[in-house]
Amino acid sequence: MNKTDLIEEIAKQADITKASATRALDAMLDAVTATLASNGTVTLVGFGTFSVGERAERTGRNPRTKEAITIKGAKVPKFKAGKALKDAVN
Repeated sequence: MNKTDLIEEIAKQADITKASATRALDAMLDAVTATLASNGTVTLVGFGTFSVGERAERTGRNPRTKEAITIKGAKVPKFKAGKALKDAVN
């Protein structure tokens, strides 16, 4: 399912227009993005939790020259599925 398919499904289930569903989905994605950008977490009970994790600095290799390089640490988005989502999948 891609974003267009998701918008169509939201519009159908909520009995709203596709334009309204698009605005609602975009607002939700913007809110999650803004919260994660400020190191917050978003918890949707039963669905899951979006959070920010830290990836440590590490040593890697340049495949072309075989030279050791340092790969910078980074903040990465994480998602942990909630119980209801896990149960629905299984």
